[in-house]
Formats: sequence, C-alpha cells, structure tokens
Amino acid sequence: MLTLHVAERSPQAAVLVDGASIAAVGPYEELAAAEPRARVRRWPGILTPGLLNPYGPELLEATYHPDPREADVLGTEPVVGARAREILRADPARLGASARRGVQRMLAHGTVAVAGELRSRAAADAVRRAGLAVGQRPDRLPGPAALSPTPLILLPGPVAGGPARFAVFDVADRADLVRRGAGSCVATVIGGRLVYRGR
Repeated sequence: MLTLHVAERSPQAAVLVDGASIAAVGPYEELAAAEPRARVRRWPGILTPGLLNPYGPELLEATYHPDPREADVLGTEPVVGARAREILRADPARLGASARRGVQRMLAHGTVAVAGELRSRAAADAVRRAGLAVGQRPDRLPGPAALSPTPLILLPGPVAGGPARFAVFDVADRADLVRRGAGSCVATVIGGRLVYRGR
C-alpha cells in the first residue's frame, strides 16, 4: 500500500512510501497526482530525514528508563549516573526493558539511527527490533548525552529507492528545529512503519 507523507511547512519535500522503501520524493501536488489512490498522512511542521543520536551506549546501557509502574519511587525521567548503575547492577535483567523504553524515547525525538558501540545484547536487540539504523559515531561528541543532543545530527535526505526512514517535527523550518530541539517531533517512520506518533 502506498502512503504519501506531507508536512505543511515542507510540501515540496513530500515522501511516497511503498512498503519499507521510498517510491518517490518531491512536491506533494505532483506525487498526489501521480498516485491518487495513495493513503495521505498530513503532518504539521517539516519532514526531515530524521536524526542520528550518537549516544547509544550512554542512553541505552548507562541510563535507566523507569517503567511507569516505578514512577512513585523513581519518577518518570531517565535515571543517570551512580543511581542508574546501582539499579542496573542490583538487577541486570532490568537492562532489556530499560533499553526498549529508551529506544521508544529516542523514537519520540525523531531518532532513526544510533551510534556508539553497544556492548550488551539487550540494548543491541532493542535497537535492532525497532529498526534503528546503526551509524558511525562522530570523532568528537557534541556535548553531554541527551535525547535531543546539541547540535542535532540530521541524516542525508530521503531518496527514491532508499529506506523509508524519516521524522517530522512541528517547527517552522530547520533553524526552528535547532532552536526548539528534537522534543518537537510529531512522527517517526522506520521501515515504512509509523513507529512514533505524537498526536
């Protein structure tokens, strides 16, 4: 089934998805006319190639992402540092579920690729199952580990025949995305599937 993704602030960069691949990229009007039976998904903001988060090990192996049922004790935000090490050391089996929740948080921030050597099978499995691409880590990391790292690392643009992997952010343009950060993500698509939808 063909799906046409278009964002209101970037209609010239619409993406036509066929299964797990991109069938075409171009102006929305042209793609809609060429494939009138395609399902249309309209988004606010801009459609981007998605983000590479270079902090895979830090966010998925050295951070504990609490289960919602632990909110009364641990809160809802990621736990880092000595407290995260203590939690994961006390019960190593928690790493797998934490890594899966960490991946979900990354998807909610427009991450479509992760970098850094993942040493635990649990974290590597969470990345693989989500369909995240694995990229090369930059020589110099931009700053502290974050779901919305500064600066943001955008991947190369989507191309026909390439993997259907991109993210949509509710921002006016790329400069606004840099100002507001990856928390403005409204949709993430990996392998042609909508893996995160913010609204």
